[in-house]
Amino acid sequence: MIYSPLEQFEIKPLLMINGNMTYSLTNYVIYVMLVMSFIYGYYLLTQNVKLGWTRWGLAINAMFDTMLNMVNSQMGNKGGYYFPLMFTLFNFILLANLISMMPYSFAMSAQMMAMMSLSLTLWFGMTIIGLVKHGAGFFALFVPSGTPIVLVPMTVLIETLSYSSRAMSLGLRLSANVLSGHLLMLMLGSLMFNLMSISLFSFIGGIIPMIAVVLIVMLEVGMSMMQAYVFCILFSGYLKDSMDLH
Repeated sequence: MIYSPLEQFEIKPLLMINGNMTYSLTNYVIYVMLVMSFIYGYYLLTQNVKLGWTRWGLAINAMFDTMLNMVNSQMGNKGGYYFPLMFTLFNFILLANLISMMPYSFAMSAQMMAMMSLSLTLWFGMTIIGLVKHGAGFFALFVPSGTPIVLVPMTVLIETLSYSSRAMSLGLRLSANVLSGHLLMLMLGSLMFNLMSISLFSFIGGIIPMIAVVLIVMLEVGMSMMQAYVFCILFSGYLKDSMDLH
């Protein structure tokens, strides 16, 4: 059992093979499988022709339409080729964030190494796409048009650092926001509990802080949804730069 909300940031082995930590089933793997099963459930639901007549169907169609409009606005007509990737990424991050909001759950999105590995993989992918499409012309991305010859070396250095930082910035931004949000809820919840456990008067007086904590939790749920959208919109913008250069 999990007794402290801080434990949701720890990866723990649940099943070890021959006592070897290298070959073990961890809570992170369990939650990844849980999120993927939910995504597969989306796929099964979308096969139902009567889906649009239900509230659940309207929610999925609204999410589908929102992501499609976002990809098309960022990448133009070419966005349709990458829409399945964006829609899957959005659902994966969204479900991971929402599941982590359940009491005594595991905050999968707060694992910096895992999220940064995901963003690094996506960065390698968009770099390969740019090299395959443009060849050596891809490196024109590091020299903005109209740059004076004198400033080209410094501009190339700055643009290279900016482009390289994208490999880590996506995952780092996501994990840092989720981690800070959960820690904020932990600290406020602990202070509220300590206040209300002092006496009867403090218990009554703690109702107002409790309402504030509930509102913050609702805000964090909204931020969990927003972080998934921000991750996808930033990645689609980076992918557009790799395909169209400047």
